[in-house]
Amino acid sequence: MDFNDYKKTINNVLDTLNNDEIENFIEQITDAYKNDKFVFVIGNGGSAANASHLAQDLAKGTRHSKEQKKRLKALSLTDNTAFITAQGNDEGYDSIFEQQLITFAKPGDIVIAVSGSGNSPNIIKAIEWANNNGLKTIGITGFDGGKLKKIAHYTVNVVLNDMCTAESIHTIIFHYVILELRERFKNLN
Repeated sequence: MDFNDYKKTINNVLDTLNNDEIENFIEQITDAYKNDKFVFVIGNGGSAANASHLAQDLAKGTRHSKEQKKRLKALSLTDNTAFITAQGNDEGYDSIFEQQLITFAKPGDIVIAVSGSGNSPNIIKAIEWANNNGLKTIGITGFDGGKLKKIAHYTVNVVLNDMCTAESIHTIIFHYVILELRERFKNLN
């Protein structure tokens, strides 16, 4: 595949995205902002890097100035290295996000799970806990969405059987969401 073919693939996949899913994603984050709720983002591997990037953009990229008082509270639980390694070592990797949510989350908060396959055990366990404890859940997936697509309250699914390109599309979606949120938040301060 040459780069022109890759660009065509990206554009074709973008054309298949469900605009309603993306709008629901934006509305849930807007609701969290309005109601002073926390947004937690989780993921593994490349999706962990995307989760970190998304959380940073949500917290910083949606504000209009450094003096702005009302801000979106967002944090990537993939960045808590000491907790992750202690939890993984002592009680198992499957609980690294669930246990952080038990510590930090409150009903009404949001958990955004980024998972290419939608089947990572630590993601599923965290989303199940969040669903059972009054949090809103959003799954960002590739492939057929896996179990995450079935259990998250809201989803954005990139139907593509290629992890690398699905993660690239996730990043494009996230950057669009940030730009749109920044505009919407102007009217909410």
